[in-house]
Amino acid sequence: MIRSSKAIWKGTGKEGTGHLTSTSGVLKDTPYSFMTRFLSEDGKAGTNPEELIAAAHAGCFTMKLSFVLGNGGHTPDELDCTSQVKLGPVEGGTGIVGIHLDLKAKVPGISKEDFDKCAEEAKVNCPISQVLKAVPITMIAVLV
Repeated sequence: MIRSSKAIWKGTGKEGTGHLTSTSGVLKDTPYSFMTRFLSEDGKAGTNPEELIAAAHAGCFTMKLSFVLGNGGHTPDELDCTSQVKLGPVEGGTGIVGIHLDLKAKVPGISKEDFDKCAEEAKVNCPISQVLKAVPITMIAVLV
């Protein structure tokens, strides 16, 4: 399986602009720029790579967790996860220095101990976590 998206950039790093398009069409000429990446946190001017990584990670993690829970005989009513990608100084400039997953889960009939084991397994083994393991990935997982 191969998934792809396309980026087109015009201009300098600081003053230029770009747009992103995904094969699925979910992203269609979605704008991104220095401003949308570092200055405009409300997202109204466009997206940024870190926001897209956070969305991919939250989505991948919750899907993996659903499979892990299902393998243990538990079907979640809801998995609500927020992923935060943190930028900071790295050698050579600015980079991703950490990721935090904040999970609130409704899973009938599971013990806290079993839930914690499942959440940790999903955090470590979802494909997006695997590709991002060069940075610390922390998690708070709460049964509600």
